Amino acid sequence: MADETGRGRDDGPQTPQLNEPRSGTSRSWIASDRNRLLIWVAIAFLLPVPFFLALHVFSRPASSDFRIGNELPAKAIAAFCVLLATWIVSRMEKRPLDDYGIPPRQVFGIRFWEGFLWGFAMLSAIVLVLRATGHFQIDSVALTGGAVLRYGLGWGAVFLAVAVHEEFTFRGYWLFVFCRRFGFWAGALFTSVIFGVAHLANPGENVLGILQVVVIGLLFCLTIRRTGNLWFAVGFHAAWDWAETFFYGAPDSGLLGVGHYLNTSVQGPKWLTGGSAGPEGSVIAFLVILLCALLVHLRFPNAVYPDHPA
Repeated sequence: MADETGRGRDDGPQTPQLNEPRSGTSRSWIASDRNRLLIWVAIAFLLPVPFFLALHVFSRPASSDFRIGNELPAKAIAAFCVLLATWIVSRMEKRPLDDYGIPPRQVFGIRFWEGFLWGFAMLSAIVLVLRATGHFQIDSVALTGGAVLRYGLGWGAVFLAVAVHEEFTFRGYWLFVFCRRFGFWAGALFTSVIFGVAHLANPGENVLGILQVVVIGLLFCLTIRRTGNLWFAVGFHAAWDWAETFFYGAPDSGLLGVGHYLNTSVQGPKWLTGGSAGPEGSVIAFLVILLCALLVHLRFPNAVYPDHPA
């Protein structure tokens, strides 16, 4: 295997090396560390609550369906609050956002779009395997004309907000904090498990679906470890959800979106088709994610994000 301490090389823009790891040492938490983490949690998780309540009271969605109009305002607020929380603690710590794996100058850069292509390709690979085995059927085209563009862009905005919110929450400052204390992979495992727990409330989610969320969280951590930042993971995450919900019209973590390009159906055991969790809940998803991890290892052979950030 490639050296896990070397700096990776690739043909895209170079990511500045983060603070070098302390050789095999962990950093003890002090009161200021805990206080900053509590401030981050308060802004990222508690600040959005009044806005969510106001949306619920004043917008009064016509239904509880998974719709762009219902989802976009809440997801955008959640993304903004975690961005605000991360920026505030970066000022308190006198660190650039690069140290948390969020270099602003690379937003929508080559890493994001490469991740977007990978995310669409990996979700499509699951669907293609299920279709080849007769367990996934494309029944018809659901949208035509301008509706394709409107819904495609609308769901794109929703899932970009979802990806920013979830990646910056679980693999931004929080991952940085736990890496400093416990090391990269211990921090990655902890935040990925919490990532899975956060999806338990989704209606229609199942055990395989939750396990897949944990595993793909670890995959996203691997991409951060090897690229040095979150942009590849943000693009991958957004495209994966967009392909599943909008393009293939399948459930996504138990949620079936209104306004999708294709009408599709599944038949067969839930462990194979994913059932109400969608293709990502299929056992095939685990095999595709493992394959993707191997491809990430080959594409980015050296670690960039340090094991113990200074």
